[in-house]
Amino acid sequence: MTDPTTPEYAAARDAADPLAGLRDRFLGAETPLVYFDGNSLGRPLRSTADRLERFVREEWGGRLIRGWDEGWFDLPLIIGDDLARVLLGAAPGQTAIGDSTTVLLYKLIRAAADHQVRTDPRRTEIVIDTDNFPTDRYVVEGIAAERGLTVRWIEVDLVAGVTPDLVRAAVGSATGVVVLSQVAYRSSHLADAAAITEIVHDAGGLMLWDLCHSAGSVDVALDAWGADLAVGCSYKYLNGGPGAPAFAYVAARHQDTLAQPIQGWMGHADPFAMGPGYRPAPGMRRFISGTPAVVGMLAMRDMVALVEEAGMTAVRDKARRLTSYAVDLADAWLQPLGVTVGSPRDPARRGGHVTFYHPSMRAVTAALWDQDVLPDYRDAHGLRVGLSPLSTSFEEVRRGMEAVRATLARIGG
Repeated sequence: MTDPTTPEYAAARDAADPLAGLRDRFLGAETPLVYFDGNSLGRPLRSTADRLERFVREEWGGRLIRGWDEGWFDLPLIIGDDLARVLLGAAPGQTAIGDSTTVLLYKLIRAAADHQVRTDPRRTEIVIDTDNFPTDRYVVEGIAAERGLTVRWIEVDLVAGVTPDLVRAAVGSATGVVVLSQVAYRSSHLADAAAITEIVHDAGGLMLWDLCHSAGSVDVALDAWGADLAVGCSYKYLNGGPGAPAFAYVAARHQDTLAQPIQGWMGHADPFAMGPGYRPAPGMRRFISGTPAVVGMLAMRDMVALVEEAGMTAVRDKARRLTSYAVDLADAWLQPLGVTVGSPRDPARRGGHVTFYHPSMRAVTAALWDQDVLPDYRDAHGLRVGLSPLSTSFEEVRRGMEAVRATLARIGG
């Protein structure tokens, strides 16, 4: 069966998929709804519903405040280490859960920028690309204005993304911090993180990677790359739920020299002394500010455990196969309607989503939502198909792309 547009082809791909059986563990996966937005908000696991109910009844309801002494206090570091081991390629003691992505970006970029200027007053530039996620750009602009620094912009092609050559041309003796996304939120371009990190270090800069569209869909190897810092969210491929707390990684070599700017009681060396003055805790705990969002961390544990069961190599392989299938269907069905592919065609250079461009895509997206087909819209004129590897089937991709074709033909094809 070689025609990718047939139901039989999709069924054969699902039958050969070693991860297909894991789809049943997600709530809603049994319904006819097509979910093309798993890279914005992942489906919940059935085990998460059970975990949350048990937590409310037994831990919160039964143990009450004793829960802090019985494990809650250390959850940000315990779950951080699990995440680091399974998904981030990082040794223990370098990752913590807490705060939103925006707040963690602020804390780490500001800490790194301040450290660089303290060490070398010439290092006054924060480097970031023009197509990075808006939050990253806004945070960088705010820190630059607050600290009297300069933003050095890397102009990028919206499909090709940030390349080592572009970074090499942007960094130099004034570089303090470089902030880039491993997977571009719009195009899904997968950056060469190892090569880029080496270039930044050769220029004397510190490298922060945004992993929001990476963790859980592509291979991450923070320690092997030599990354200095990283931030990522947990509600996309980590299925932590809406508003679930983000994670921060700080390489062990930097933990005693970076001063995080939001000093809170949970990052104090003795938080329950509650005395005058702030003394940072040793290690990664110093980057925690306020009381951990215990309920918000629980769902993440289930997804990290599932990825560990499946194996990240298999997860990444399925992400490549799913996105390639979506591109094949677009070539067959959407290209004759004037659609262009706005993501790298080489699956090795692509994350877990694909974007398709056509002037009618905003209206198409709205119409698809009314049909229980849920992609995302991204300006300008982009329909983004996010394919979470463990909860998405090939049959679901086929049905969704068929709906895109029919809706586009009706609205603007």
